[in-house]
Amino acid sequence: MFKESVSEGGLAVVTGAASGVGFVAAQRFAEAGLGVVLADLPGERLDAATQEISKIAGANQPVLGVATDVSDRAQVENLASTAFDAGPIAVLMNNAGIGMSSKTWEAYDAWERMMDVNFFGVLRGVQAFTPRMIEAERPAVIINTGSKQGITTPPGNPGYNATKAAVKVLSEQLAHELREAGAPISVHLFVPGFTYTGMTSGFFTEKPASAWTSEQTVDYFLERMSAGDFYILCPDNDVDSTRDKRRAAWAIGDIIENRPPLSRWHADFKDAFAEFEKSGKS
Repeated sequence: MFKESVSEGGLAVVTGAASGVGFVAAQRFAEAGLGVVLADLPGERLDAATQEISKIAGANQPVLGVATDVSDRAQVENLASTAFDAGPIAVLMNNAGIGMSSKTWEAYDAWERMMDVNFFGVLRGVQAFTPRMIEAERPAVIINTGSKQGITTPPGNPGYNATKAAVKVLSEQLAHELREAGAPISVHLFVPGFTYTGMTSGFFTEKPASAWTSEQTVDYFLERMSAGDFYILCPDNDVDSTRDKRRAAWAIGDIIENRPPLSRWHADFKDAFAEFEKSGKS
């Protein structure tokens, strides 16, 4: 559906577009011939990103920077109105997200803030854009940015994990409902691997050898989206696709085998998981 949406022309709307994978995605959409609406918090980063994408876009490709806090419903609805006024929507990429430390019985404010941005920000985008995209009856794609932490849910940051697990479920339901409605809109769950972006760069003085660049991650995603994949788990320099599948299989196996939750990190199952991962089972 992505190739069809590009051939039809129109706009790509990207939230969290001022840096990282959002900016690279906006760049790739402009290179493909689409107009681009970049949405992010107001400031120099958004202004600079909009100027850079304008240099890439052709004379007939509109490029707009729209200051948007996705935790504010009115601002997301304004983004949608501005975008639809500029042209038909070919791509909606709900990408904005944040990371904050959390524990299950602490940091309620962090839980609330991450849920408001990472999950409700995506839901607001879906609800503001999808009805009019359906009415347009033209090929389009909706991309929601998830995380492997929303699939295998490792210990360490339960609040972030919960937000990204919610994005996964929302995306699955959206894909089903659009399919059942016969709408020419495909949905894709974009799951980056370890990627050196603005969210991760604060922890490192330089790009770790195991991390992919934003360009590598976005290019892999676009390749798999063009092939029609819904679940797009991007590899990196440490974890390949086979390893991702084994980890996901083990995670769902906790239910099937009635193991303790997060058994991958449980002392009694540590060796069994290591053997499973090494064996090539999936």
